[in-house]
Order: sequence, then C-alpha cells, then structure tokens
Amino acid sequence: MGEGKHLVGVDIGASSVKVVQLKEGRGKRLEVIRQGYSELPPQTIIDNHVMNASNVTEALLRIYTDAKITQKEVAVGVYGQSVIVRKITVPMMSNDELEEQIGWEAEQHIPFDIKVMSIDYEVLRRRPEAGQMDLLLVAAKRDEINDYAAILKDAKLKPVVVDINAFTIQNVFENQYGLPPDSTVALLNVGAAVSSLNIVSQGVSSFTREITNAGNQITDEIQKQCNVPSEQAEAYKRGGGSTEVVPQEVHAIIQTACDGLAGEIQRSLDFYLATSGEQEINRIVVSGGSAYLAPLCKSIEKRARVPVQLFDPFQNLTVDAKFVNEASLRARAAQFVVALGLALRCEKERRVA
Repeated sequence: MGEGKHLVGVDIGASSVKVVQLKEGRGKRLEVIRQGYSELPPQTIIDNHVMNASNVTEALLRIYTDAKITQKEVAVGVYGQSVIVRKITVPMMSNDELEEQIGWEAEQHIPFDIKVMSIDYEVLRRRPEAGQMDLLLVAAKRDEINDYAAILKDAKLKPVVVDINAFTIQNVFENQYGLPPDSTVALLNVGAAVSSLNIVSQGVSSFTREITNAGNQITDEIQKQCNVPSEQAEAYKRGGGSTEVVPQEVHAIIQTACDGLAGEIQRSLDFYLATSGEQEINRIVVSGGSAYLAPLCKSIEKRARVPVQLFDPFQNLTVDAKFVNEASLRARAAQFVVALGLALRCEKERRVA
C-alpha cells in the first residue's frame, strides 16, 4: 500500500537487469511509460551475491540512457538465502506493543544474528476469539541490502524501497486479478538462479520457498551433455534463434531437466498441503524467463494435476508506444513481473495493521 508517485522498479537478476516505470492515467489505469532490459556478463552474480558491481552499474546506466528515464527514485528487489520469510503467530497486542516486541519475536524464528538483519513485518490476520494474531515476518541481511544500495547510488539512483521478489509478484497478481478469498493460488517465478514459490491462500501469503533449481541448471545440463560452451548451451535452451539449428538431443535434455524441476516444485506443494491443512491448490501461475520453456508448464501441470498458466503481467496495462517497444516488452512479459511489481510501489508507504 502506498501513495504519491510510483517508483521505478529495478530487478537485478542473476543474468539480467530489468527496469519498469509506470504512470497512473485516466481512471487510475496504469501505463508503462518506460522499460529497459540488459543482460549481464557471466559470473556477475553468483549464488545471489554480486561479484562484479561495475557490470550491474553499467547495465543500469545503459538502460536509463537508452530508455530516457529521468526519475531517480527506485524500488529494488532482494532474494536468495540472505532473505528469511516466516509466518508466525503471536498473542494479540496493540500496534505499539508489536513494534516493541517484534525484535524479540524475530530472534525466535530467524537463524541469524538479529543484529546483522533488517526486520519488517505485516499483520496478516487478527483472531481475537483465540487471543492471537498471524504475522508475516521478513528479514534480510543488511550487508546484502547495502550492496544493492551502493550499486544503485553508483548509478546515480536513489533507493527508496527494498522489497522481496516473491511478494512483488503477488502485488502484480493482485493488481491484475485481485486475490480470491476462497481459493489457493501458487505463484511460481522461475528465474536464472532461483525458482521462488509463494502460495497465497484466502487472500494472504501462507507459504514461501526458494528452490535453487532454475534456468541455469537447465543450461548446465545442456553444456555438460552436449560438450559445448555455456553461451552456446544458453542459446540452445532459448531455441537457437533464427539462424542456428538446435541439436535433437537438446530437446530431450530440456524435457528431463524440466521434469526434475517440476518434481522439486511438487515436493514443495506437497509439503504445504501436508502442513497447512489445505485440501487443494486451485491453480499455479508461472512467470520468469524460464517459464517460456514449453515443457516446464506441461511438466508442472502433469505432476500437480492443477491448471497451470503463464503469467502475463502486462495483460491489463496500456503501453506508451512513443517510448516503449510494445512488441519487445510483451515478448519478454514473464521476465518483467518482478520489475513491474517493484514499479507498483510508491514514494510514501503506509503499513497495514
């Protein structure tokens, strides 16, 4: 929730940087007025840690120049092992009491020294009849946040909001479709390094998990089994382009790798159902660059026996054709879901409690 001008959404992924800028038009309908995409050189980000900050800074400067973006205030997303998300239950208390208690509560649930973490929370549900309230507790290592902030400042940008990637996708989904109060939706984002799963039940996030099996592992399998360089394997994974013929065995490798990833996702879904008391998941919505791999959604649907759809985050948004190449944007739509979710954030945020 927020008010004021929308921030520019900056998604620094393992293989690319994506940027989206929105403007509220007539009838409060949102319009994409700027967007940018830049691939990062290999090894720029390893295991979610920025190894070469200058590569990211240069990518941001290039995007800002090419897209003619002038707004400096941005929202950036974080993900990976340095981010902890827990749904916890605490006794009913006032907002002021909760502010005083949250540090102690966090110490009970976070497996890191609380002094090196940034903590935030949101009240999901108050249950006065039970004398309890459910919270979503989020913590991220300050060093990681500071690293991202330093990169943004080097690119002459002003970081205003730091969000969790999994929740930015939920924000986009809610903006597009609303959060149905009587069903359970699994939001799956399959990026290059990480697959993030956020299960939203009765309108609130009930379960989050990050799976290290993602697009890069599919590329690694192609590289290993076909004995080709990483860049060649990545090109094969993407279909080879208009001039290159993809070897027949690559399709089988991709199918097997997608089956393996679908199996890991299914285990997470099974764990959620076994521990939450939920009877079923009504649908799975897939985004991220690897979502375009045709076998992936089919493999997930076959295992989960649940309808699976590719998430188009721009479906209900207009595009300023003067500054945005609409065809290019929509061709990469599933890759921009985190950047779009970040662009939904505003300069002035207010807590819902």
